[in-house]
Amino acid sequence: MMDENEIENPDIQDNNDDLYERFSLVVDKGQDPLRIDKFLVNRIEGATRNKVQQAISTGMVTVNGKEIRSNYKIKPLDVIIVYSDMSPEETVVVPEKMELNIVYEDTDLMIINKPAGIVVHPGSGNYTGTLLNGVSYYLKQQNPELSEDTLPRFGLVHRIDKNTSGLLVLAKTDNAMRHLAKQFFDHTISRKYVALAWGDILNDTGTIRAHIGRHLRLRKLFEAYPEGDHGKEAVTHYRVLERFGYVTLVECILETGRTHQIRVHMKHLGHPLFNDDFYGGDKIVKGTVFTKYKQFVDNCFQICRRQALHAKTLGFIHPSTGKEMFFEAPLPDDMGQVIEKWRKYAQSVGR
Repeated sequence: MMDENEIENPDIQDNNDDLYERFSLVVDKGQDPLRIDKFLVNRIEGATRNKVQQAISTGMVTVNGKEIRSNYKIKPLDVIIVYSDMSPEETVVVPEKMELNIVYEDTDLMIINKPAGIVVHPGSGNYTGTLLNGVSYYLKQQNPELSEDTLPRFGLVHRIDKNTSGLLVLAKTDNAMRHLAKQFFDHTISRKYVALAWGDILNDTGTIRAHIGRHLRLRKLFEAYPEGDHGKEAVTHYRVLERFGYVTLVECILETGRTHQIRVHMKHLGHPLFNDDFYGGDKIVKGTVFTKYKQFVDNCFQICRRQALHAKTLGFIHPSTGKEMFFEAPLPDDMGQVIEKWRKYAQSVGR
């Protein structure tokens, strides 16, 4: 149940998106046809069928350079590579004192308003300074007997990108984890994002339906596959909030929660997010490149140094009480300032 997070790469592209080649081989000439999930379970020490199938479904397994399904039957001389977004070293969530913007907390869960620039969980290149390091420290202050083994990675039912701001829910109990995970799986969680996208979006409302999966060549990137031939089904509904001529302020509602979903879908629509250096929004996409306009855009880039995307609302059914819960986080200053600058610019040029 991964959300719009979230796998993340080196500074220019979020550090956690480094992919590691964990296992590779060339199938023997005499190998009989066999489902790849069964084959890998037999060949990788400690592997389970569930873990292998999950890796396949998230595009972490390729055969001859292409993604496959779990029922793919291997053939002699197939080249199999299994990737991971975790380093070969064991990743431990080490408690680390950190300021957390906790919007709500009870015995079952926490709602945190994550600032941009914070990675959600430890991974390659980010073993400290992540949100879960801070959450672990916070929970240990409440219960000093908690061990590193019981500190939550389990409580993370969804993620948002390092450079996306906004609301996250974390489960504090196994029961809450199961209930929240099921709501994400059933697509009953309500999530709205606010984004600033390049260009004047044609329709006031719309729906983007295109599978999302890893890029077939650039494994750190995700791509939209409208024909559904790769990746997983992904659906994003959008509504125009305000038009500024060269950029548009939109509200995006996730029906599904795929990695980088809004960013990939908006790029697919022809409107990459403003200053999204991963998907082409960190340059002038719309508007004539003349000196004053370029200076204006560069100034906006300096103010909002990341993709202009904010997880504004989050709604779900409380796992214990059964009550509807709803939370809203105001736009952070960097996005607010840039939106206001574009609003004034649009007025000044009559757009």
